[in-house]
Amino acid sequence: GPRRDARLACRPSSQRRPRPHSRADGGRDSRTRTRGQLRGRVDRARVDPPGDAFSSWSTVAASPRPASPTMVRFGGVPMANESFHSEDPSLERTFRGHRDGVTACAFNPNMKQLVSSSGDHSLMIWNFKPSMRAYRFAGHKDSVLSVAYSPQGECIASGSKDRTVRLWTPSTVGLYTPKVLKAHGAAVRSVRFSPDGKKLVSASQDKTLKLWSAPDGKFLSTLSGHTNWVRCGDFSPNGRSVVSASDDKTVRIWDVERSANVYNFDDFFSPVTSAKFHPDGLAIATAGDDDALQVWDVRSKKLVQHYQSAHGGKITSLSFHPSGNFLLTASVDNTVKVWDLREGQLFYTLNGHEGAATCCEFSQNGDYFATGGADANVMVWKTNFDRALGEKYSGNQTGKPKSEAKPRSSAREAPAKPTSPPEAPAPALPAPPSP
Repeated sequence: GPRRDARLACRPSSQRRPRPHSRADGGRDSRTRTRGQLRGRVDRARVDPPGDAFSSWSTVAASPRPASPTMVRFGGVPMANESFHSEDPSLERTFRGHRDGVTACAFNPNMKQLVSSSGDHSLMIWNFKPSMRAYRFAGHKDSVLSVAYSPQGECIASGSKDRTVRLWTPSTVGLYTPKVLKAHGAAVRSVRFSPDGKKLVSASQDKTLKLWSAPDGKFLSTLSGHTNWVRCGDFSPNGRSVVSASDDKTVRIWDVERSANVYNFDDFFSPVTSAKFHPDGLAIATAGDDDALQVWDVRSKKLVQHYQSAHGGKITSLSFHPSGNFLLTASVDNTVKVWDLREGQLFYTLNGHEGAATCCEFSQNGDYFATGGADANVMVWKTNFDRALGEKYSGNQTGKPKSEAKPRSSAREAPAKPTSPPEAPAPALPAPPSP
């Protein structure tokens, strides 16, 4: 009424509610999405996804998806009458249920479930069928720091601050009582299955890694050599090697059969938090507290790519796309980034978590990826961009992309440039020496 209008007119401009943008400026606001930088809120997710692997997802804590993204040229000028929705990552679901920050996540290989771990001492399995609710499983006595599915999806491994590794057997009604593996003398930071699912490696703050037989949980051997906390361990694609990252500012390669350290990467100036093998086993990616991202040739032991200040804070997690063309990173700067390794540049920046992004993981087929954050939310994104660029790299054996299909980078954030882009594929991973 008139009185309300009078009160609004007398209100200082700083307190007035901002007016929405008009159609004249394209209707864009602070939530405008670009190909290089996607901004989203954690509660934006599609209720009814299209018919695909996730067509029967649970509607737990999900709400309608926002408008399609917009592409921006260099200089920040929107490109009129062009839609790039088919190439941009899209937020498909946000799952809420943890009572503390999410520490790790992993897809079930059958693409019917997603498991996440949290500082609330629990695991949660999110079922994608609406008829099946999410399950919470308690057992650990302290924060659960890592979780992994076996390659066949028959077993789940978790590592915790309570110094134990637990092997869980999923069933239609939940998980059976887990096998508790006790050998570490401090918090277990990472667990990872071998590609054949027969072995498990765990990394701990007791400065060691341990190898276990899976799924019976029999202790096999200890990998000793680090002089500070070991943050992570990861098997090579052939299962014969393990890479580890540590607070002692080194990354080490281990021979699994001999339980021996075969090489050390020590060109780091700060603790290394993540290290992963490339899907073809020819390289490894590393990241740590110095905000930088590196890709190393395994055989020549040389630095192939280096992205200085890849994030605005410590990188907490990384994951390779199954094709090996893209690398996903999460950071305490609240962002998740996608890197195009063939072009040697930043491809996407995604803002979704209201707090540090603590973990990220591609699905086994690369069609989706999941992220977790200190906001206790788990987000699942549809990749999309890998299909558009897959044609560009198919049949091209030189490692150099075709010029006519070169992607544009965002004008809002200049892509980090590697010191030495890979013009040729790295040599094959050498076979470990015989014992």
